[in-house]
Amino acid sequence: MTTLLYTHPICQEHDTGYGHPECAARLTAILGALKTAPFAALEWREAPSATVEQLTRIHTPAHVERTLARIPKHGYHAIDGDTIVSPHSGEAALRAAGAVCAAVDAILRGEADNAFCAVRPPGHHAEPNQAMGFCLFDNAAIGAAHARAAHGLERVAVIDFDVHHGNGTQTAFEHDPAYLYISTHQAYIYPGTGRRDERGVGNIVNVPLLANSGSADLRQAWLRDIEPALRQFKPQFVLISAGFDAHRMDPLAELDFTEDDYRWLTERIAAIATEFCRGRIASVLEGGYNLPALAASAVAHVKALMAATSGLAKPDPEDANGRAP
Repeated sequence: MTTLLYTHPICQEHDTGYGHPECAARLTAILGALKTAPFAALEWREAPSATVEQLTRIHTPAHVERTLARIPKHGYHAIDGDTIVSPHSGEAALRAAGAVCAAVDAILRGEADNAFCAVRPPGHHAEPNQAMGFCLFDNAAIGAAHARAAHGLERVAVIDFDVHHGNGTQTAFEHDPAYLYISTHQAYIYPGTGRRDERGVGNIVNVPLLANSGSADLRQAWLRDIEPALRQFKPQFVLISAGFDAHRMDPLAELDFTEDDYRWLTERIAAIATEFCRGRIASVLEGGYNLPALAASAVAHVKALMAATSGLAKPDPEDANGRAP
């Protein structure tokens, strides 16, 4: 089996203006790194546009209509102080959400074990009725809902390791026990949600980390919080909100992860997915704003996904005991 890569050129045409951290250069850096020889086995596919039906499983029809209506024909429009759109932003957002739905379809049809969606704008801050935090539509949540609605799955997990809490995904799922949402994020920063006591109906697992937390803290969180929740839930499909802004070089936060932490975490997720759901994983890009760190982290993540398809992703037992490598 193989790893799929979904992307679309229009995602690089989503122009957020001079100096905005969520810029097209992010995707250029990732795609450039994934075009090198170690990734020759990746199967590249063009991201389709999401349908209104797919979007409105998570978002209100009014939100979808209002968001697309705000796309300007020329120049820029500020939905809020952080969320800027331009003429190609609407199609880019539709392709971003559509990529995840297409990845879910392909994996559940048996065409691949897993997929990485290299798309933008990101999604996990978008609330059912509000665009915010660089995000228009919640790509991972839309993909998870698609797995349930189109394929009849009963238990879908979303694991979010972006440095910011995915308030939109939590809101979408906090009253529905068919979904498990797990988030590691830096405490006390944007968007201000993600406390441990936000539990939904027992299906929300928030792991806020203090500034300067690093490898050992991530491993402890996996052993104490994340793996037990996943084992209890027994997911039939896993989606990853793959934000790489917890990297120590990222300018928007203060966690101390390295690219090897993303390798380690992806291997753990892949092992759980192999045990419970035949390795079915669809990962979608969220944050990450230092370009070299972003590219290196995405490389580590995709390498681990590819290794999982060939049975090579076997976590080091010593590495799982809370010790940094």
